[in-house]
This record gives sequence, C-alpha cells and structure tokens, in this order.
Amino acid sequence: MSLTSEFRHASRPEEPALSVRQVLTLERVLAGEPEVVAGADGLDRAVRWVHVAEAADVGVMLTGGEMVLTTGVLLAGDEAKQAAYIQSLHRAEAAAVVLGLGRAFPTPPEVMRRAAERCGLPLVVLHRPFPFAELTEEVQSRLVRAKFAAVSLSESVRTSLTALITSGAPLQRLLDEVAQHSGCPVVLTNLAHRVLATAGERSAVDDVLRDWERIARQAGGSEGDGWVRAELGGRGERWGRLLLCGYRGDSATGRLLADRAAEALVLHRMLDGASGRTWEEQSAHGLLTDLASGTVPARHLLPRARAAGLPVNRRTFVPLVVPGAEPERLDRVLRTLGLTGLVAELADGATAVLLSLARDQDAEALTGRLAARLRTPELPDAVVAAADPRTCWDDVPAGLREARHVADAVAGAALDRPAVVRLRDVHLRGLIRLLRDDPEVQSFAERELDGLLCGGEGELLDVLRTYLATGRNKSRTAQLHHVSRPALYRRLEAIQARLGIDLDDFEQAASVHIALLAHDAQQG
Repeated sequence: MSLTSEFRHASRPEEPALSVRQVLTLERVLAGEPEVVAGADGLDRAVRWVHVAEAADVGVMLTGGEMVLTTGVLLAGDEAKQAAYIQSLHRAEAAAVVLGLGRAFPTPPEVMRRAAERCGLPLVVLHRPFPFAELTEEVQSRLVRAKFAAVSLSESVRTSLTALITSGAPLQRLLDEVAQHSGCPVVLTNLAHRVLATAGERSAVDDVLRDWERIARQAGGSEGDGWVRAELGGRGERWGRLLLCGYRGDSATGRLLADRAAEALVLHRMLDGASGRTWEEQSAHGLLTDLASGTVPARHLLPRARAAGLPVNRRTFVPLVVPGAEPERLDRVLRTLGLTGLVAELADGATAVLLSLARDQDAEALTGRLAARLRTPELPDAVVAAADPRTCWDDVPAGLREARHVADAVAGAALDRPAVVRLRDVHLRGLIRLLRDDPEVQSFAERELDGLLCGGEGELLDVLRTYLATGRNKSRTAQLHHVSRPALYRRLEAIQARLGIDLDDFEQAASVHIALLAHDAQQG
C-alpha cells in the first residue's frame, strides 16, 4: 500500500513557479520598461519557464505555463499571422507573451492586443531594447532555486516527521512540527469535517476555528489563497483530511509540504492504531482534559468544541465520570439513546462524558437512563458520577471537576451504591477525599489506626471498614464476611483491643470511621 497522500490535482503536478506579475517586477525586467497592454486580469498566472521563440507556430512546442519572449520579426506586416500567433499561445496555455518593441513593431500591434484581450492572455511590451538572455537567465535561475528549495524543504519535513514517528511521538507533536515548517495553522479533520487536532499559533488557530463552519463547507472544494489540503487514507479508503490554513509560500511548496505531512500521518495512524487511542478519542481526551484542568479558559476552548462537532449554542451541559467504563461502550450507549457528547478515557481508568442536551431535555432522567444501560449482569455495580447540569459553557470546567470529585469519593464505597451519584450523595467521604493530602489528616489517620496498621491486620481492617460502612450493623457485617455472629464478635473485640477504643461509643466510632476513610483515600 502506498503511504502517499491520495489527493492529487487532475492536471499535472505543480512545480515551483513565479507569477507573471512577479516576473515583471524583477529589476532586470524593469530596465526594459515593461507595459501590460492586454490581459491584465491574468497577471497572477504561474510562469513555469521562459521560452524565447520567433516561430509563428511556437504554440505546438509549449506544454503550458511558459512566458514567451519574441520580437515579432516573423509576424510583421501580416495581421492574420499576428492573430493566429496569439490564438496558438492561448491554446497552449502559455502564461504570457512579452514583445520587444523595435524594428518589427515600433508600437504595440493593435491586432495582437485585441486578440490577447479577447482570450485573456497577458501581452506585455518592452519599450526599451532589452537582451532576452538576461530575462531568461534571471527567471530560470530563480525557478531552479525555488525548485531545489522546495525539494530540500520536502526532505527536511519527511526526515523530521519520520524521526518523530520512530521515537513514538504523539500525533500532536507531529502536527506541531508541520505547523513550524509551514508557518500557518494546521487542522486535522475526519471526513465529516470535525476537527480532531490543530497546531500553530494559538490566536491564529482560534481565528480559523471561529469561522470553521464556513471553512468546513469549502474544505472539499478548490484550493486557493494559501489553503492547501491533503486527503488521508490507504487501501482505497479515505478517512481524514489535513489542511494548511493560510500558507504564505508558493502553492507548489505548500503542496509538497502537505503531501509529506499526509504521508507521515498515514504512517503514524497505521503504527499507532493497534495499541493507542483513535484520533477521535485523542481529540475528545485533549478537549476534556483542558476543560477540567482550567489551564485554558473555557471561552477559549469554545471554538474548538464547536469545530469538534459538539453543539454549544443554547444547550445544557451534563458533566459525568464513569469509573471503570470503556469509552467504546459509552459511545455505543450514547448512540443507542440518541445523545450527543464527548467521551474520553481519563488517566485513572475512569471515563469522562460531557453531554450536550437541548434545553427542553430532562438532564436528570437521561442521566438515569444512561446509568441503567451501563448496569448489566456482568457489571451490576456500575455507577455514574454526575455533576449538576450547566447552562453556561464557562461553568463546564467546574462541573467536570465536580464529577471527578464525586467519582473519586465513591471509589471503594462498594456497598449499595445508587446508579447515579451526585455531590450531595458523598457526604463525609467526599470531604475526606478533598482533604486526603493534608499532612495533618494523614497524621490523624495513622494515629487512630496505628494498632491495626502496624500489626498488618488486613483482615481486621476489612471487618472494621464493613462494620462502619453498614452503620455498625453486626448481622449485615457477619453476612458480608461469611462468618457467624460469635466469630464476628471476637473480631470486633480484637479490633477494639488493638485500637484502644469502644466501638459502641458514637464519638470514638466516628473518629475511627473518619480515620479509615482518610486512610483509604490516601491509599487510593
């Protein structure tokens, strides 16, 4: 399978070129006092080569894109030949014709001017004697230098991207490298035009994303004005698109750069697909991580969320965290319920979900339906940690942090958990989770539980944990540990002896319970 970009123009591949306008501003050309007498609208045509020719049928020797230089000596006195000459150059797709005024034509020939104007071919006359060899040498040397510079850039990009891939660099690092070489925003999308990743100067990228709806409509159309695209795919199937947004170099160099980047991205996807997250998952993960961390203001992430396909206008946002759930499973559940949202796996094995609901949808009921779908015979204790719904995008980061806190608080609380847990449900456990890293809390937990921790009494610690979690219910504790009540009584007596407390005393039992919650939070 070829790793090259599948996108190609229908015509010949582009080569480095100067425009007619650029050629006419060269110092050597200005010495000939050039004047555009026809076809001024075509001055941005690309000049791939300069050809000196006096033959009337020169068109048959051209392949397109040439600037033809002539004195017109074989055309003088024959208006039919003059008109046919211009038509021949037009059919050959010449870039322009430059006529040196002199003995053959002391003034611009009207027949050639009219013919050139009709077909839109730039006709330039030189009012001062000018050695064509100088113009040819100047333009050809510039084109050759441009061609070698483009090839050098292409190989430099290929080498740097290959090195990044072989070192295991993430997708974002590759795009950053492409943006550095191109000097413009780089956008990676799927075939639905949803933005998967971006790179480049932050303000420039944000400008692109703010106008993404319009840009996405044009993404499959023609290129121009520095917008260069390359399709990504392999084995006859396309699955993405790379866009250089506002590339300021010449189009041929931009095309080479985009193609080299596309090759690298296809290779990266092939090597990373078996073990890593998909690009869609990486995109959702990056956005949700940035939202939850608060390092980037939420309003700055709004264009990115919109470009990623998340509805954001007049919506209700529901931040959720589901411990132990696979993103693929949550994606399937969302599709089944007809819900829209971002799904991403977090570092601790939990999965974050940001639902985007219409204002008239019942957030609490839909969250409950999602949780019910997740509970199966294989996962009967699956739980959804939910933050309160947010109607303002700027409040979403706090909501994600709240959902993570709730998920963290219910970790280890395996007894009779509801399918949906909210902040109001975690009570003391939630507070202890927030304070678990405080040195004073750590010292308190070690001091209260010292008699069990130092002796390595793991079984007694488990019994104590269950006894306190059940509200000091001896029957329930004995049942959960599969022991008789007399056996449980002996274990409770051993616990009280080692800790030097009376578990029937509410204050002492509460103190040990808080210490145990802190200990478990620290261990978790």
